[in-house]
Amino acid sequence: MVPADVDAVAALARTVWQATYPALISQAQMDAMLADRYAATRMRAQLGDPAHAWHVAWQGGTAVGFAHAYLDGDTCKLDKLYVHPAQQRQGVGAALLAAVETWARAQHAPRLRLQVNRGNTQALSAYTKYGFAIVESRVFDLGNGFVMDDHIMEKPL
Repeated sequence: MVPADVDAVAALARTVWQATYPALISQAQMDAMLADRYAATRMRAQLGDPAHAWHVAWQGGTAVGFAHAYLDGDTCKLDKLYVHPAQQRQGVGAALLAAVETWARAQHAPRLRLQVNRGNTQALSAYTKYGFAIVESRVFDLGNGFVMDDHIMEKPL
């Protein structure tokens, strides 16, 4: 990803979240999390940090998926992996995950870790298919009355 991709990724995130999360979290929480996680200044700072890796999938000049991972101690955290609903189940997510795994191995990370909403059955199924297993379940307090009720999943690399 390059700085010019930031706006396209943020717009895609909003599209995917609106299709995925309304039954799982409130619109207010979605808006707050999107504003925080996809702030242009935050994303651009991560692009300049070698402990972070962003990957974007394009089709016909349009961003259709993206992934973000970062090093957290000796673990690689897959922080974001989203694919436009119209392009899901077409290999885009698998390709993005493979790119993250390649990057994580190059960083000598022994495992890949992620968090997924306990109610996101489609994502849970996909991650299980790709070799992840639930290692913990937690509720994370985000402040302002917002929480993330997540499974933590890991995959050895």
